[in-house]
Amino acid sequence: MFLSRRKTEMVDPAEALPGRSEPAFALPEKHAVLNAPIVTDDVPDGLEVAEFGLGCFWGAEEIFWQIPGVWSTSVGYAGGTTPNPTYEEVCSGRTGHTEAIRIVFDPDRVSYADLVKKFFEVHDPTQGMRQGNDIGTQYRSAIYFHSPEQEQTARELTKVYGDEIARRGYGEITTEIGPAGLYHYAEAHHQQYLAKHVNGYRCHANTGIPFPTHS
Repeated sequence: MFLSRRKTEMVDPAEALPGRSEPAFALPEKHAVLNAPIVTDDVPDGLEVAEFGLGCFWGAEEIFWQIPGVWSTSVGYAGGTTPNPTYEEVCSGRTGHTEAIRIVFDPDRVSYADLVKKFFEVHDPTQGMRQGNDIGTQYRSAIYFHSPEQEQTARELTKVYGDEIARRGYGEITTEIGPAGLYHYAEAHHQQYLAKHVNGYRCHANTGIPFPTHS
């Protein structure tokens, strides 16, 4: 019970794991599905970045790489304290990170608002520090915005979806909304995991409630 409780409590930054100055692993150059770069620190002109946490990042990445207008996706760790963490460290609950996905997209083909709407539809944003049977701070719901415009969109759509699911009997949305900070790419074997393991683990709790079309 003590360990379970610790997994659902955010670590004090002063007590977070120390991490390391450089990543502990190398990454492949190309996305296994989209044939774009995995590391997208330099975003091509005309493209934008969205970052979300919505539970296990394997299934989350698979959902978003299938959306027309998405140029690249990756999985990584965001919203935490420990520099250059490993998967095992993130899963310990002692780094403060979410399992996150980074999406580079063409706003002329898919809007940031549409990505946020999809984000809400494919997980349950009311579950706090968990998604379904996956329990821990790394599974919390999060939107990390890259501009004031993204922040405004995220907050407005969170209210719209929150009002809709409340009307249908769900509790309050627990999604964390904050500025994008350092994003640490996850290990190579996690990138596009479900393209390599088609019968791999997918745990995505969701409300089953579509985003209201009148919004």
